[in-house]
Amino acid sequence: MTFHLEKIEDFIKIINENDNVVVDFYATWCGPCRMMARVIEEIEEEVPEVCFLKVDTDSFPEIAQKFNIMSIPSMAMFKNHKRVYINENGSQEDLLIGARDEDTFKDIIKKTFSI
Repeated sequence: MTFHLEKIEDFIKIINENDNVVVDFYATWCGPCRMMARVIEEIEEEVPEVCFLKVDTDSFPEIAQKFNIMSIPSMAMFKNHKRVYINENGSQEDLLIGARDEDTFKDIIKKTFSI
C-alpha cells in the first residue's frame, strides 16, 4: 500500500499504524524519483507486508531536514515503528540514496524487513 503524505501530522501516524514502512523522499521534478515511483508501483503487490510512504521534499522540507536528506530519491525504513538500518549487499545504511531497479529494490526490502 502506498500513501502520499498530505499533512505533516500523518507522518508519525502512518509509521505507528504499520509494521514495515519505507519512506520515499522525492520531488515531482526529479527524474530518478519518477523511476522509483514506477518501481514501487510494480513491487507493492509483491510485498503486501510493507507500506510505502511518499514524502515530497518540496512540500515537507522540515521532514526532509530532520532526516538529513541531501539527495533524492532517498529512503528511510521503519520496522515495528522504529527506524532500522537498510541492508544493501551486506552493509547497513541509514538511508538508501538513489534509484534502484525493481529486483534490487525488492531484495533490499526483503533483507531489511526479513520477509
